[in-house]
Amino acid sequence: MNFPKRYTVTAALPYTNGPIHIGHLAGVYVPADIYVRYLRQLGKDVVFVCGSDEHGVPITIKAKKEGVTPQEVVDKYNRIIKKSFEDFGISFDNYSRTSAEIHHQTASEFFKKLYDSGKFTEEVTEQLYDEEAQQFLADRFVVGTCPKCGNEDSYGDQCEKCGTSHNATDLINPRSAITGNMPILKETKHWFLPLDQYEPWLKDWILNQHQKDWKANVYGQCKSWIDDGLRPRAVTRDLDWGIPVPVENAEGKVLYVWFDAPIGYISATKEWAEKTGKDWQLYWKDEETKLVHFIGKDNIVFHCIIFPAMLNAEGSYILPDNVPANEFLNLEGNKLSTSKNWAVWLHEYLEDFSGKEDVLRYVLTANAPETKDNDFTWKDFQQRNNSELVAIFGNFINRVVVLTNKYYDGKVPAMGALSDVDENTLFELRAYPNVIASSIEKYRFREAQGEMMNLARLGNKYLADEEPWKTIKTDEERTKTVMNVALQIAAALATVSEPFLPFTSRKLQKILNLDTIKSWDSVVTQKELIEAGHQIGQSELLFGKIEDEEINQQLEKLAATKKENMAEAKTVEPQKELIEFDDFTKLDIRTATIIEAEKMPKANKLLILKVDTGIDKRTIVSGIAEHFSPEEVVGKKVSVVVNLKPIKLRGTLSEGMVLMTQNKDGKLVFVNPDEKGVDNGTLIS
Repeated sequence: MNFPKRYTVTAALPYTNGPIHIGHLAGVYVPADIYVRYLRQLGKDVVFVCGSDEHGVPITIKAKKEGVTPQEVVDKYNRIIKKSFEDFGISFDNYSRTSAEIHHQTASEFFKKLYDSGKFTEEVTEQLYDEEAQQFLADRFVVGTCPKCGNEDSYGDQCEKCGTSHNATDLINPRSAITGNMPILKETKHWFLPLDQYEPWLKDWILNQHQKDWKANVYGQCKSWIDDGLRPRAVTRDLDWGIPVPVENAEGKVLYVWFDAPIGYISATKEWAEKTGKDWQLYWKDEETKLVHFIGKDNIVFHCIIFPAMLNAEGSYILPDNVPANEFLNLEGNKLSTSKNWAVWLHEYLEDFSGKEDVLRYVLTANAPETKDNDFTWKDFQQRNNSELVAIFGNFINRVVVLTNKYYDGKVPAMGALSDVDENTLFELRAYPNVIASSIEKYRFREAQGEMMNLARLGNKYLADEEPWKTIKTDEERTKTVMNVALQIAAALATVSEPFLPFTSRKLQKILNLDTIKSWDSVVTQKELIEAGHQIGQSELLFGKIEDEEINQQLEKLAATKKENMAEAKTVEPQKELIEFDDFTKLDIRTATIIEAEKMPKANKLLILKVDTGIDKRTIVSGIAEHFSPEEVVGKKVSVVVNLKPIKLRGTLSEGMVLMTQNKDGKLVFVNPDEKGVDNGTLIS
């Protein structure tokens, strides 16, 4: 394969309106880190950049909710995110932030160059405006019905249900996220990038040049956008938080976050170059550099259409070679949500599972949403750790190290005559790096990690078949050869596991007493990765078993979150239309006592109640069986509508209605008189 001279690898800038969760990791940061670690092992010149995205409406909404300034919000979450990435082993060369001075300067200069070159159009348009808040409603300051899929809670810039990107004015029945009011239309001036003018070029660049090498989901979404016809896209917003538009007569306007954010990759590279003495322009303007963006599917249009159009308009930058976007990861069957706290937060995981960073990396890669949305479950997390990492990888290494110390005092025995099994095993061993590399270079990280685990399986099978614990009693020379081959596999695993399991790789390196991890190519070319006579260390478990109790704690945490969300989602029903007093007096509601109860046959929800209404004893069929057993309701004082027209339900005549409501947990409760001494039949008025 012909490699480029250097690589610039970017990972989507996380919004600093909350911490990092497993969806972010699976979609963007773990695959990007695998790719970069692999390139470094090949000795390639690579810069890996990211940073906090600290502008945009979600930041200001979070600040309003918490009663603090936007700067306080971004400072808080930037600290949490940056430390989480560091502790988890995401190996950025530079993690910056868009509030940094170097970014403000870079983004302003980029805008100014396009402005001075006449690349923007200036338009006065009608935008949504909240009269009470006295504010234009950009992006997430407005919600409404998505014009494409009908989702009633679509944001003004994007529908999270169908993924469509649109303008706030496209929403049906828009309402202000600040006050809840229906906004008006008000004129305002903005600058637009005329994407329609770049449509022919984008069509050729994407649909012709990248049809075969871009992932199907990326290519498909781009094609859909282009086929639908591109329209001018605003690059400014009416906000007081962001980078001020650097031209005259632009007071109260900032750069649209999706114009300024991708420029953050450039400013982060500049910042890194200043620290290291490198020339940043080589990584962004030299045609021998390969630019790769790792993103989630909700960012495809920005990285494949809008940002390339910006770079093309500027004229001096290279374009992305690939944008390997992943689909979404769900959690226990439900969509991950920062606002609803439905997530496994990275900083909390690192506290709850200290020393198990690689377990999460492994599970997220094994279940990566590379071609479709996938689901993370805690039971699968436990099973993959115990049945794969512990039972396969960890078990093989432990057996090799324990036997080497037991038989040879920890010194690698010399390799003797090789059997056909040995030859085939070593041949397979040397083939694995190329197989794994091929998958990584195609951005198939789940497949690549699977091949890495197959190497561990090869080692396990080899030991199980050759049984050195038996041959040590009958053929010492044969045992030495078997243990030497097994140790070669162990040393190879220390190298090829590094992109996927960096903490494990270092731990294995220490156990094998290797000064440095061998280069990727050495696994293929070197006859012995660990030489005869080399002294290894003592056995140390690479992975620990995860017990049911640990998993149950996580499931209980999620159950509590679901309960809280249900309580918060419970809204008071709006008042019904007005009625006349005479309408109300027609209702005959009386106190009553349930004297008998039984389940309706073949009906999960219905109970047949015998009720003493004070005026008679009658049968009422009530849909409360999922909340109460018959035994629980006998003797209950209730309120009954006694003059409701009787109706047959599953063959039983129901002569009234027991009044019920729901508590905050969604459980049905009786509407009954609290006062003692209220007789059956008392009229409620």
